[in-house]
Amino acid sequence: MQPSGLAVPMQLRHSSLSLTPTEAAGNATATAAPREAPRTKSLINQQAGRKPSRHIHVKEPAADMASSGSDEPPATEPEIPGAECSIYEEVMWLDKTEQNQRLAVEELIKTEASYVHNIQLCVSDIRAHLQQKQLPDLDLEGLFSNIDDILHVSRCFLKRLEAAVSHTEQLNQISAVFQEFKEKLESVYKVYCASYEQALLLVESYRKDPRLQQEILDTLNTMVPYTGASDLSFFLVMPVQRVTKYALLLQKILENTSPSDGAYPALQSATNAMLEVSANINEYKRRKEVAFKYNKAEQLTLRERFARLNTHSIAKKTMRLSRLLMHEAGIVPKTEDKEYDDLEDKFQCLASGVTMLKENMASYLNNLAVFLISKPHECELEIEEGAVQQYRRLSGNLHFTIFPEFRRRLNQVVYQPLCSLTDALRGPHQLIKKRLDKLLDYEEIQERKSETGSVTYDEEAAMNTYLAINALLMSELPRFNQVAMQLLGQILHSLVALQRELAKQVLEETTRELAQLPHSHLPLPTFWKMVEDTLCQSGTQVHAFCQKFETIMPSPVVQSLSPAEERRVLSLVSKHSPDKLYQVISNISGSKDLDLTLQRGQIVALLHGMDTKGNTNRWLVDAGGPRGYVPAGKLQPYHPVQSQKPRMQTLAPDDRTEERRHSYTFSEAPRPPVPIVTPASQVVAGFSFAARSPQEVSLQVGQLVAVLEPHDKKGSKDWSLVEVNGQRGYVPSSYLVMVPPWEPLGWSLPAWSPPTQQT
Repeated sequence: MQPSGLAVPMQLRHSSLSLTPTEAAGNATATAAPREAPRTKSLINQQAGRKPSRHIHVKEPAADMASSGSDEPPATEPEIPGAECSIYEEVMWLDKTEQNQRLAVEELIKTEASYVHNIQLCVSDIRAHLQQKQLPDLDLEGLFSNIDDILHVSRCFLKRLEAAVSHTEQLNQISAVFQEFKEKLESVYKVYCASYEQALLLVESYRKDPRLQQEILDTLNTMVPYTGASDLSFFLVMPVQRVTKYALLLQKILENTSPSDGAYPALQSATNAMLEVSANINEYKRRKEVAFKYNKAEQLTLRERFARLNTHSIAKKTMRLSRLLMHEAGIVPKTEDKEYDDLEDKFQCLASGVTMLKENMASYLNNLAVFLISKPHECELEIEEGAVQQYRRLSGNLHFTIFPEFRRRLNQVVYQPLCSLTDALRGPHQLIKKRLDKLLDYEEIQERKSETGSVTYDEEAAMNTYLAINALLMSELPRFNQVAMQLLGQILHSLVALQRELAKQVLEETTRELAQLPHSHLPLPTFWKMVEDTLCQSGTQVHAFCQKFETIMPSPVVQSLSPAEERRVLSLVSKHSPDKLYQVISNISGSKDLDLTLQRGQIVALLHGMDTKGNTNRWLVDAGGPRGYVPAGKLQPYHPVQSQKPRMQTLAPDDRTEERRHSYTFSEAPRPPVPIVTPASQVVAGFSFAARSPQEVSLQVGQLVAVLEPHDKKGSKDWSLVEVNGQRGYVPSSYLVMVPPWEPLGWSLPAWSPPTQQT
């Protein structure tokens, strides 16, 4: 279906041109009966063997029309003999054809000048007046599209036409002008005509808004009251009508030109060129309509997607999926288009780069916002008053002036353009995806057509849809990639420029403040030596303070465990490895199912480091009887250590937590000691081992073991007799690792060296 306003009639000879009343009156006057004097002159020239001059002055018909308005009848000529009647009639026909040709040329120039004038009114008066009103709901860009480009091209076109009319070979010159402006006219008018339907929809929506409609009517009555226009569609339709009228005007000139005339072929080529322009605009508009249908990224819910499913859509999607799988499997060949594949690769690379840059800029802006939350200039620091004031002044200037302004400009000239570019990429991305679907349909229909020799109307429409989408992408995707790359380059240049400006401002502000410090006049080596001495002195003071603190602080209070608690701890040690023991550092009150309620200082064994839902903040523990979940943050590692004397095993807190005020150990109350064999060297299990017979014993990684015999009863050193948690048995010797005795960690001031001075 051809869009309205763009279809060019096929029978141009029987088409009538739409003229204004003034133009119609002028044409009626111009076609009045000519005077006899020019006919006599033409007859004399014809008899003398001279051809009438082809040089036509456009202004002459006005004088002729003025003189022909007289009521006096034309002078009677003497009768011509019968032999000369045919020549006389031919001369009369030639004179009338020449006059119609001259009027057709005049109509072309006059209507083009009137059209340019109306477009100028639309741009400089109507649109400018609406812009001054600053109506937020009025989409001027959607209404007027690229009318500025049309005005520019039409002005140049009119200027060249007027120059061509004054030329001796005016018909050839007019034809050459149309051929010269063919591509320019097509490029500007196809964009306008493609958006014309949307402009009409906007006009219709504004009619339903009384406030906007009144504003538009006030503008028309104020700026162009003599036109009698009731809405903007009176002016918006002019470019659509004008581009289709060029072929009609040229056809009228061609009809009044003799085929033997030298300008006839040129006029015919110009007419065909304008017909081709109209056809191309129609095709472009059809492609844009198809693209507009498919490039909308709809956000559908699952219910809406199921509602759209039917037998036809399921069959179509199944066919596409099966054909795609056959492509991947190599069963059927793919339709190769290297040029399009290169364009799509460039687009996908561009889209991924824009998306990544947008995410990075969003993270950067968030980090800047977090940085500006902290306000160190508002803190009280016990330092020299002069240095504090300078630091506060510098920090306040950075937080209140430099960084907020940098963030604002970064959001304005980098992040927001990136968001706009991302939105612009969605339409082509959706169209590229739809092209693949339509390509699969196209290949399937082509195969069916080769087998049956015919296709249905729907299949023909599906093939045309693919061809339209593919042609649109091939024509516009290169330009889109180029413009998008240029915009991305400008965004990156803006980012670099903002970063440089920020560094320059911070450096200038810092240099100004540092110049006021008391040590700013010192040479750089002397300044670093002073910094090193100051830090060393401060480190010595901190170390001395820590030693004094440890000396004067009371030793940790040792609290005795009850016999029941001791038995429970011994039971946990026997069931679990020592590295599984933890101490409760604060009271725990269970609030959920399977949660335990424990008291501070209680010893538990870790069973699993997460709950059933994978939450690592809740641990499953064994409290020496009940098992349940406790918060992981309220547990602290608790390791068994061996006493210096061969007596019962005791439990003490981890040395890394020796600054804890309370620790627990076994009381010295008399009870049956648990003998522990202290090996000469400390041996731990390097790997876990599961006992497979009563003669073997199980091991856990990192578990301390006592080696009783480094061989079995047959003397093989592959097995060793060990004792673990009071149980004796054999384990593989390769599973045991000897480690040096564990020593408590100490603390020392880290060494510091000044930065290397670069020369």
